[in-house]
Amino acid sequence: MADQRAELTWTEDQIPVSDRFDDPYFSLQNGLQETRHVFLAGNDLPARFASGFHIAELGFGTGLNMLTVWSEWEKAGHTTPLSYTSFEAFPMDTEDMDRALAAFPELAPWSERFLAQWQGGTCDLGTLRLEVVEGDARQTLPAWVGSADAWFLDGFSPAKNPELWGADLMQHVADHTAAGGTAATYTAAGFVRRGLEEAGFVVTRTSGYGRKRHMTRAVKQ
Repeated sequence: MADQRAELTWTEDQIPVSDRFDDPYFSLQNGLQETRHVFLAGNDLPARFASGFHIAELGFGTGLNMLTVWSEWEKAGHTTPLSYTSFEAFPMDTEDMDRALAAFPELAPWSERFLAQWQGGTCDLGTLRLEVVEGDARQTLPAWVGSADAWFLDGFSPAKNPELWGADLMQHVADHTAAGGTAATYTAAGFVRRGLEEAGFVVTRTSGYGRKRHMTRAVKQ
């Protein structure tokens, strides 16, 4: 288990910023739209949704990505559970999650259900089976026995959090990706794209969200 919690500073707009990495948890422009553009559209979701679909993520943060995709899963009419596994080294306190997610009233029906049950670790929400694996992903991901159909690579900026973007970790991401599976991230940093390519992904650079000119999409060969 992780022995450290997220330490935060809040902007005037009530956006949490990591003290450790000096980076906001989501876009200063519109975090929800960023998630939809980068992680959902970047993985061709919800079009690829199917029974038994499994999403994995590096960096759980506020839970915004999870809530966004869970809401789309239910809106699409799925009643079987979506599996969602996230790897997080510095988990955020529930009170801080609640404060951050208040910025997205559109997600309130899902965030309220989640926060009412969330105590860390695993959480069964009926149409969502969530597991947050606490600790350094460089150690916890290699030990994971699961396989994802889509990856949300959402660590803090590679310039500030390089350990979550190294080639070895990208190889472990690939090793835990189903054939034809995908990955998406807001960053287009060259060493991240090269790491994904070396791991066996076909990588493309596409238009980013907001002020970010480019992002990265990847498909496992």
